[in-house]
Amino acid sequence: MNTLTAPTNNRTRFAPGPMRALILTALIALAAGAAQTAHAMPGGHGGVGGPGGPGHMGMGNPERLDRMLDSINATGEQRAQIKQMAAAARTDMQAIRQQGKALHQQSQTLFAQPTVDARAAETLRQQMLAQRDQASKRMLQMRLDMSRVLTAQQRQQLTERMGKRQAMMERHRSERDTLDKPAPR
Repeated sequence: MNTLTAPTNNRTRFAPGPMRALILTALIALAAGAAQTAHAMPGGHGGVGGPGGPGHMGMGNPERLDRMLDSINATGEQRAQIKQMAAAARTDMQAIRQQGKALHQQSQTLFAQPTVDARAAETLRQQMLAQRDQASKRMLQMRLDMSRVLTAQQRQQLTERMGKRQAMMERHRSERDTLDKPAPR
């Protein structure tokens, strides 16, 4: 046998079949979880609690909140209550965002190790899911609190406005995707 020839048996270079499958599954799950966490968090790119995402309600941007309240003709009392709710939610979401950043850092550290611990990866994935669930619950609570302050007509107007905004964002995303596609050769 020529000593310069690379071995052809792939199993000599990788973990055995079942272990390899487990490691690959954990890697994929954790990477997907990290991507979804970044996507779902305020300051991410949409999703629950993200800019313009469902449930955002202008919470992170006082000017957007004012425009939203103007668009539904909110009273002074409604404005005060909703602004107080938004400030509390903003504070809570900042803490949740910090948790997400810490989990992301743990993920980076875990996958930088010479050997990735599948159990640690699964534990981290579950923590990321719990953290996203916490963000989602907080945003739902904000919407429920607002629903108690707004009239049915105001909520309907707000829903229509959010639907139009979502459609506009989808249209823009589609246009960007079209522009980003490579030109045919």
